[in-house]
Amino acid sequence: MMLGKTLEELQQVCISLGLPKFVAAQLSDWLYKKRVVSFAEMSNLAKTTQAKLAEHFSVGASSPQAVQTSRDGTKKYLFAVGDNQHVETVMIPEKERKTLCVSTQIGCRMGCRFCVTGTLGFNGNLTAGEIINQIRSVPESENLTNLVFMGMGEPFDNIDATLKSLQILTASWGFAMSPRRITVSSIGIIPAMKRFLEETECHLAISLHSPVDEERQQLIPLQKTYPIKNIISIIRAGDLGRQRRISFEYILFKGMNDTPKHVKELSRLLNGLRCRVNLIRFHQSEHFDMESPDEQNIRRFAEQLNEKQLTTTIRTSRGEDISAACGLLSGQNLK
Repeated sequence: MMLGKTLEELQQVCISLGLPKFVAAQLSDWLYKKRVVSFAEMSNLAKTTQAKLAEHFSVGASSPQAVQTSRDGTKKYLFAVGDNQHVETVMIPEKERKTLCVSTQIGCRMGCRFCVTGTLGFNGNLTAGEIINQIRSVPESENLTNLVFMGMGEPFDNIDATLKSLQILTASWGFAMSPRRITVSSIGIIPAMKRFLEETECHLAISLHSPVDEERQQLIPLQKTYPIKNIISIIRAGDLGRQRRISFEYILFKGMNDTPKHVKELSRLLNGLRCRVNLIRFHQSEHFDMESPDEQNIRRFAEQLNEKQLTTTIRTSRGEDISAACGLLSGQNLK
């Protein structure tokens, strides 16, 4: 499979097949800029070269198998991956923006107590090619303005493929996207997070959900291994540059993490850090018995955080009617 290979890897392929090294640049152009699906479409390659490539490799591009459209215009695509497995990818249209929410794993092993994807267990990592295929194979591919690695799976639990796909997306020989258009969301696996901060300039979103250690551990079991205080200390110590945006995702649970105590603790925890807090309404499912606060209390919580000089926004829920909203992806509905 050619899709998901870096320019250096494409050069090695050319060398192994006895092809000129410059063919690699032609291949990357066809794969990532022209986005063809077969070697026969690569018109500036000799027929003998096309045949040799096709003998040993496939392009690896595949269209989504199904799509659902929400009342609000959000679309959820189903992609076949691995051995008869599936992942979901969500396209969110908004005025001048088209954002694609990308999956990195089949299921997830993190076991967060509010996420439907986690109830599936872990069924495998996506390759860089399978991650890239989601981006280049949705019908809106040419018009996407933003990417968020917030779909199924924990990106930092599949760090090699995540970083490789980010390299392809941002490299001049790849998609040549600005890293300012890409956000990667994680619960904060520290060794992988360090690599991400060192090796990319993309934005980082950390799932916070409670500033109280015991509460966060109930929601995110990996808090025991990678406490949020340690995660924030590393972010503070890093050379983030003026352009990288750090945000904290905060799903609100009624009566659990939406009190004045949590406003105070969040202010103390994030004091002085240039960041944004994104408040997210909890999306209920049959798997969990928690509830979201009503809209009035969500706005009140946001106002209190802004009064504490924490830049806070409320994320609009999108695609909830087709189980495409935050925390609801499972691959089961479309499948």
